[in-house]
Amino acid sequence: MVMHKRIRIAIDGPAASGKSTTARLLAEKLGYMHIDTGAMYRAITLKALEENIDLTNEDRLTDLARRCSVTFERDQSGNRIFLNGRDVTQEIRNPEVTKNVSLVSSHPKLREVMVELQRLLAAKGGVVVDGRDIGTVVIPDAEVKVFLVADVDERAKRRMADLQKTGITTSQQQVEQELVDRDYKDSTRSASPLRKADDAIEIDTTHLTIDEQVQKIFEYVQKKYCLNNEN
Repeated sequence: MVMHKRIRIAIDGPAASGKSTTARLLAEKLGYMHIDTGAMYRAITLKALEENIDLTNEDRLTDLARRCSVTFERDQSGNRIFLNGRDVTQEIRNPEVTKNVSLVSSHPKLREVMVELQRLLAAKGGVVVDGRDIGTVVIPDAEVKVFLVADVDERAKRRMADLQKTGITTSQQQVEQELVDRDYKDSTRSASPLRKADDAIEIDTTHLTIDEQVQKIFEYVQKKYCLNNEN
């Protein structure tokens, strides 16, 4: 289904609220490109860990971001993310990256580099962009802004399921604590903190399936823009 008017849709929310999966499926439904900004920060974090860069060294991390190429490609399994031409889709989900991505993404200078790239990717429209500061910082003039929330217990279950798919075992208690810590770091950082844009619609996904939340946003977009679609 392809939408004639090529708008920009920003989807924000805390970790494991369903942002990335919802954004990907919504993009497919609309015939749009999906830009997963969280995956972009994870890719930089992975590279920094591989090069043993001090994750508190903002200048070195910013330089690293400037010399890295982060791109997306689609295949039958969905979006793949490439770091300097290397497929890192699975690697960026490992526990060490997850543990450190919030620290890396908190550096203002590094965020400036990444936000510039994200804006370039979104500039032509026809995109669904997800992250934590999309509707407030990256594309504050996006035509549609959505903020997803869910209780921490449900988010932990979702994250556990994702980890199990990649062969990583951990306890729900540990995952819940990691999510609480991540929420605090993301919400209190000085650079582009996680917060709902004033004009964003909020959707609680705790008791919704992925298909239900995708459909809810899709119907909102259709109603707001009175858009026609074609198969």
